[in-house]
Amino acid sequence: MRSEPELILGSTSIYRRELLERLKIPFRVEAPDIDETPFAHETPQQLVARLSLDKARSVAANNPASLVIGSDQVAVHGDRIVGKPHTHDKAMQQLTEANGKEIMLYTGLSLVNADTGEAQTEVIPFQVVFRKLSEQQLESYLLKEQPYHCAGSVKSEGLGIALLERFEGEDPNTLIGLPLIRLIRMLENFGVSII
Repeated sequence: MRSEPELILGSTSIYRRELLERLKIPFRVEAPDIDETPFAHETPQQLVARLSLDKARSVAANNPASLVIGSDQVAVHGDRIVGKPHTHDKAMQQLTEANGKEIMLYTGLSLVNADTGEAQTEVIPFQVVFRKLSEQQLESYLLKEQPYHCAGSVKSEGLGIALLERFEGEDPNTLIGLPLIRLIRMLENFGVSII
């Protein structure tokens, strides 16, 4: 009798882990080991698709008989990728540029069967429209939240939600970085029933 494959989330994000816990299925977390440097002329969609798959494959390589989830997200303002700011000044620059405007989030989601090597990868778009806020409000947000390791300086699972006017997309979980609606379909494709 064959047992169910172990489910592994290939991520260091506590927010992705918290989202996956909502599905009430057993899983464990393992950090992927990949180079996240973008390739020259790589579109945001190509980047997140490649990185999500690389993350899942990195963890799958050491875990036979498992299904591994990989996810990666970028924010795009205009025609450029907006990364993690790492500093207060860079975060203020990012928020000032996005103030009153819209950005696109692209989330790459991959599920890899470590036994067969079979992989599913999708890119899920999500549009975010920022409120028009004063410099003082942006500064207050940064001091309270310190979102220096969040793409675009928006920690939407925290106070960053106060920066937003509205968002559009098929799954609000995409905003945080793990599109559960698509993930459920992928898991079902590999024989894992959620309900």
